Amino acid sequence: MTTALLDTLRQIVGAAHVLTHEDPTTDLTAYEQDWRKRATGRALAVVRPASTAEVAAVVKACAAARTAIIPQGGNTGLSVGGTPDASGTQVVLSLTRMNAVRAIDRDNLTMTVEAGCILQTLQETADKEGLLFPLSLAAEGSCTIGGNLGTNAGGTQVVRYGNARELCLGLEVVTPQGEVWDGLSGLRKDNTGYDLRNLFIGSEGTLGVITAATMKLYPQPAAQLTAWAAVPDMAAAVRLLGLAHQHLGAGLTGFEVMGQFALSLVIKHMPQLRVPFAGLKGAPPYYVLLENSDSESEQHARERFETLLELAFEDGCVLDAVVAESLAQAHELWHIRESIPLAQAEEGLNIKHDISIAASRIPAFVEHTDALLAREIAGVRLVNFGHLGDGNLHYNVQAPEGGDARDFLATQEDRVNQLVYDAVAQFGGSFSAEHGVGQLKADKLAQYKSPVALSMMRAIKQALDPQGLMNPGCILQKQ
Repeated sequence: MTTALLDTLRQIVGAAHVLTHEDPTTDLTAYEQDWRKRATGRALAVVRPASTAEVAAVVKACAAARTAIIPQGGNTGLSVGGTPDASGTQVVLSLTRMNAVRAIDRDNLTMTVEAGCILQTLQETADKEGLLFPLSLAAEGSCTIGGNLGTNAGGTQVVRYGNARELCLGLEVVTPQGEVWDGLSGLRKDNTGYDLRNLFIGSEGTLGVITAATMKLYPQPAAQLTAWAAVPDMAAAVRLLGLAHQHLGAGLTGFEVMGQFALSLVIKHMPQLRVPFAGLKGAPPYYVLLENSDSESEQHARERFETLLELAFEDGCVLDAVVAESLAQAHELWHIRESIPLAQAEEGLNIKHDISIAASRIPAFVEHTDALLAREIAGVRLVNFGHLGDGNLHYNVQAPEGGDARDFLATQEDRVNQLVYDAVAQFGGSFSAEHGVGQLKADKLAQYKSPVALSMMRAIKQALDPQGLMNPGCILQKQ
């Protein structure tokens, strides 16, 4: 059966695009290991189709052979959502060859692209048309739009434009039976029954394979200003957020918070980057990076920005601030923020959390959980940063200084996760904001999601994928 399936797959996509361990010169590590190197599996084959018709034929062949499929984009996910298990029986379906921009509709402000299109390509294509595609992530040079939609990715501009879900108007999907649903209409209003598009967005390849999408575009802003502000505590950062909403309105496109220790890792491991204020003695505990986009003029944007900062100084929620004087300076400030995960990786293995809590409750959560972890695990170091504008923190935990990071991860990860996720639940939050559930957190979904919600999710999975062949073990644990 295995030989017959592989022969069929080679007939569909071409022998050069069916990669197996039969060829000793072929290294499948890039497909079989997740980006954080938390899991490594062994695939029966990696199949790389070049069209929707080929995806449909591959899925149909795998369904007939009762062979599980692991859809995969750029493989930059952080929750082990696109990695095969160790059985050697699953097919990794790589969408990277399907990378075409199919159409741009300037009048409708939409762009239709294939699932394997790199996120940065969408941004650059829109920019050449004088338009904006606002989804922006640290991995935008390698992640794909199919993966972004599969995990409902967020990023740095959610406060203005929303998650990937809000940026998508239509999908093309191959079902677990190998049929093609064409929902690429690009309509902003289509109230004709169940919203199938939103069913597949965030489903992490467990209900079908996204092969193309119609995405929203926006006019380019006339001006963009970026500021870096030192704040005395997390409560002050939330007050600043409120002032920014009040005085910038829809012009507030980014609002990031960064803890002093997180930035100290950037200073330590990337000394070429100049971090404002953070290297000074008695540096404040938190910093905010905020961005204002204006559709009128730079002068108008600057006046509003200056008014906001004046009010923030009067309020006491800002201790000091710098405003980027050029686009290059703004990029430097954003580069510092985006370098935190890399600096943390240089410091050693760590425990990552992607949590979401109402912004109003974040100060109390941080105070409670910081104290809890310090009390329970001596010397633990907290790398707290993230998208405060939409209530999403990357509340990461580093081993005590000088300790064995690998041993810390092996002995403390379960305990740390329990403490953090219990606190998140206590404050009415979610343990997964933008990274997805994947295989890594499937047990947490079973623990923290309501039984009613889990029952409905299993019913949807059973209805659409009765054989359970689409990314098994991802989101929902195997029954």
